[in-house]
Amino acid sequence: MKTNASNFPLGFLWGAATAAYQIEGAARDDGRGPSIWDTFSHTEGKTANGEHGDVAVDHYNRLEEDVAILSELGVNAYRFSIAWSRIIPGGTGAVNQGGVNFYRRLCSALLDADITPVATLYHWDLPQALQDRGGWANHESVGWFKDYARVVYQELGDAIGHIATLNEPWCSAFLGHSSGEHAPGVTDPGTSFVVAHHLMLAHHAAIREMRSLDPIGGTLLGIALNVIPAAPASSSIEDVDVADSVDTVQNRLFLDAVFSGRYPDKVLGFHQRFGVADRIDLDELSSSVEFIDELGVNYYNINHFEYQEGTEGMAAWPGAEGSVLVRPPGDLTEMEWGVEPEGLTATLKRVHDDYGPIPMMVTENGSAYPDVVAPDGSIHDTKRTEYLRAHIEAISNAIDMGVDVTGYFVWSLLDNFEWAWGYSRRFGIVRVDYETLERTIKDSGRWYQEFLSS
Repeated sequence: MKTNASNFPLGFLWGAATAAYQIEGAARDDGRGPSIWDTFSHTEGKTANGEHGDVAVDHYNRLEEDVAILSELGVNAYRFSIAWSRIIPGGTGAVNQGGVNFYRRLCSALLDADITPVATLYHWDLPQALQDRGGWANHESVGWFKDYARVVYQELGDAIGHIATLNEPWCSAFLGHSSGEHAPGVTDPGTSFVVAHHLMLAHHAAIREMRSLDPIGGTLLGIALNVIPAAPASSSIEDVDVADSVDTVQNRLFLDAVFSGRYPDKVLGFHQRFGVADRIDLDELSSSVEFIDELGVNYYNINHFEYQEGTEGMAAWPGAEGSVLVRPPGDLTEMEWGVEPEGLTATLKRVHDDYGPIPMMVTENGSAYPDVVAPDGSIHDTKRTEYLRAHIEAISNAIDMGVDVTGYFVWSLLDNFEWAWGYSRRFGIVRVDYETLERTIKDSGRWYQEFLSS
């Protein structure tokens, strides 16, 4: 491998990432209110084996142990999400000091270990009280999120170096409201476009609110998007067109909205097709745009599509009629995703070329494999190690092309609750025994530790 950590720019952030509902547990402790993922995961048939995050991996009660692991790994940053329903259990109104105290303790422990806190305000866990009022399909959600962002910034902003408003809004909009695979489990494509619009308005409103509280800009503000390339399975016009439709919904909708306050023409056509154009105020979006300091890019794989006449298409990408996912080349991870690190280089270069030289952090990147515990307790996860090595080199290649990449976060620090997959998929560089909750650093984690020490 030609790359080592010392070859990256000065100040580069090396970290690992997690999300609140996936690791915290303590679902009813210290004033936390229920979220849509509490409701969804406790609904029969929604998650593998009916599993949920009530305990998850008990990070809430093992905070110090997990920060010690981060310190042992040698990272200089940690990306986590803040649970809205811990901070404001009802979604709006009274602030829960117990929740604020937890995140204050986390940030303090990180800073004491010389690890930069990198926070995400929303990683899919909307307070259930707000879903009961229409959730993200209600235009009032823009104000709810703005007020939540203000509370977090006032309470914790002094301790956090980087804040992203939303994580992967495509998932919230289209997995949550079109395919129904994620909470809240809605299956209406029109609603999914309305939700995407409100998420973009909420992002800009939150940036504006936080910046008004800190005009000097002590905390860097942004958003994390899962920019997943959509590759046609062949050069046929049909395959190219359906891949372009997927790319439009997956990527360009959000990138255009973030950077220019508009939607691609294809998206405007989808608004008309699904009968929601009158619910989407384009002028409101264009007038709301706030610049961001950095963009988080989450990358795992390339999606490959072909057109099959007569099929409805993939519900997660409404408007792309006839779209069918096909098997990528080469080896697959346990998620049945291909291992194509060149796609990360291309994605970073694409954003750089199409949207300007914005600083970018790779805020998620990792792989799920069925780990085997050796008799001595070690985990020799060779494939995960190779995946990380190849993707870090892909970032180095993008930097060589002039792309401004400022950080990299492995997904994930810990094995955890993997949403609808329950506990059946392990992404961690640290294994968690789900019976005892014991943590064990895998070989991939030891490789990352050694790499960082270079």
